[in-house]
Amino acid sequence: MTERLHFDVVVIGAGTAGLAAATRAAQDGARVAVLAKGIGSTHLAPGTIDVLGYRSEPITELAPAIADLPADHPYSAIRELVIDDALSWFERTVEQGRLPGYRYVGDRRANRLHPTALGALRPSALVPETMAGFEHVGDGPVVIVGVSCLRDFHQDPCAANLRAAGLDARAVTVSPELERADMNALGIARHLDDVDWRSRFCATVRPHIGGATAVGLPAMLGLNDPHRVLMDLQHQLGCWVFEIPTVPPSVPGMRLYEILAGALRRAGGRLVLGAEVVAHARAEDKVTEVSTRAAGRDLSYSADWFVHAGGGFASGAIELDSHWAAHDRVLDLPLTGLPEPDGQRFSSTYLDRQPMVTPVSRSTVSFERRGSPTSSSRARHCRVRRRGRSCQRRGSHSPAPATLRSRSNSVLAERRRLREPCRSGRA
Repeated sequence: MTERLHFDVVVIGAGTAGLAAATRAAQDGARVAVLAKGIGSTHLAPGTIDVLGYRSEPITELAPAIADLPADHPYSAIRELVIDDALSWFERTVEQGRLPGYRYVGDRRANRLHPTALGALRPSALVPETMAGFEHVGDGPVVIVGVSCLRDFHQDPCAANLRAAGLDARAVTVSPELERADMNALGIARHLDDVDWRSRFCATVRPHIGGATAVGLPAMLGLNDPHRVLMDLQHQLGCWVFEIPTVPPSVPGMRLYEILAGALRRAGGRLVLGAEVVAHARAEDKVTEVSTRAAGRDLSYSADWFVHAGGGFASGAIELDSHWAAHDRVLDLPLTGLPEPDGQRFSSTYLDRQPMVTPVSRSTVSFERRGSPTSSSRARHCRVRRRGRSCQRRGSHSPAPATLRSRSNSVLAERRRLREPCRSGRA
């Protein structure tokens, strides 16, 4: 027998976008449930908040770049004031979160550059305070510190690419005392939360500083008390310290997940992991309930509003069949951002804009200016857009429900997965 539960709002997906939407709704007094088959992209992403990183070139000032966007871009459907309010809410939520003193920094109107794991500079609107020290590297030399047991961070190419960008950077490797010869960033972050181990780690780094203005470390500056770890490292090393994102698991992303999940629970929201949405029901143009299955138990959730934040191809929310047709597996909604049926799918240059790869990373539910998904009842086709052109593609999608709100991190920020692999959400 299927058990039925009712909420004011049901959010599908537990990434940054889903948790932020659910938390704000719960803080406004709604009864909210978040349904997800697992942890979202937070544990994979670098933990930065990107509003608009690139057009033809990296973007510095956000306001004129947003104003210059084409009419069909999602940001054109909302005012700049709404974006600023969302970023303000995000900053407050982090500051009031479970990590004492931890915060995100940025002026919300201009991007700041920060290195990737290989030293390429990429723009972000807000970054954790543990990354913000990079803004001081122009004042003098910077040392990129690798840890011998951390095989997933490559300090030499990182420093080389920073030098290519005009910075005075060099790389060193340290071998702190650890119980294992091979450890990831999460394991080292837990060690850095310990004050005694932290002091011993600083003793191994200090001889390599040699007058540097800043020290770059893999993103491992503590899991439970990153603010204290950052302050302590800067005090003991006598220079600015900043984190550089690594491959997963992402320590900054895990911090962000704990902050948002904690804020959701404090607001009275419910987070249900292991609950994959396997079916949904409609009444005319409205989704009325979704069904989940977990550990052999079937549950149905009805709600007045549903938020689709289930991700894309990587999460399995969107699938591509053998006929190159993409489908939304969660609510069977129309999609946008895919190549035209007879268009080029791949380029022979790996880091080129791949027509089948780049749009796939940007594929999302097509929606109208008011924020609701585009209704496919106007034509029994899936709306397809690529580089400003439009065409019609046959599909079997049902009309988009009036009760649904949908957001896509990747499309809103014009993210390019291969060149700019950040999947952080927008609040």
